[in-house]
Amino acid sequence: MPKSPKSGKTSKAEPAAAPALSTAAGITLDRYDVAILDALQRDARQSNADLAAAIGLSAAPTWRRVRRLEELGVITGYRAEIDRRKIGLGVLAFVRVDTERDNAAATQALEAAIRKLPEVISCHYISGAGTFELQVLVTDLDAYSRWTMDTLFKLPNVKDLHTSFSLGEVKAGAALPLGHLNPR
Repeated sequence: MPKSPKSGKTSKAEPAAAPALSTAAGITLDRYDVAILDALQRDARQSNADLAAAIGLSAAPTWRRVRRLEELGVITGYRAEIDRRKIGLGVLAFVRVDTERDNAAATQALEAAIRKLPEVISCHYISGAGTFELQVLVTDLDAYSRWTMDTLFKLPNVKDLHTSFSLGEVKAGAALPLGHLNPR
């Protein structure tokens, strides 16, 4: 470990550049950056000191790296994971929304409307049949039926809906896989 020039004590400073990997987005990450992402996905509430100890750096370089990852948009935020059932959201529905694909203005209006719906926790363009796949959370089947009739069918450019209901979660809210980021 290097010695601090002022105190002569050994410190755990940031090591020389570790082998790095550039992502598809052109962002360069090294093993410490990947370790930070992995550790924060498991526990975003840990202190910077605990994070630094876990990845093998001192606190200051760890803090700078976290700030850099935030500034680059790699880390987009921090949030609490909530058990949906314990707050009364017992129904998770997967809804395929069929639209007219050749009407850009109507599709953009639909996108804007979907973004405003708190019941929709995820929305993706999909290939194959349908245009969008939504994940929707509501309290029960009656609430889903009312929400569909009162809200979803009234959105612009909605032709048809196909709904599947979750009968049980095998895996949800998982951390992103980071294995492809480990420099070899």
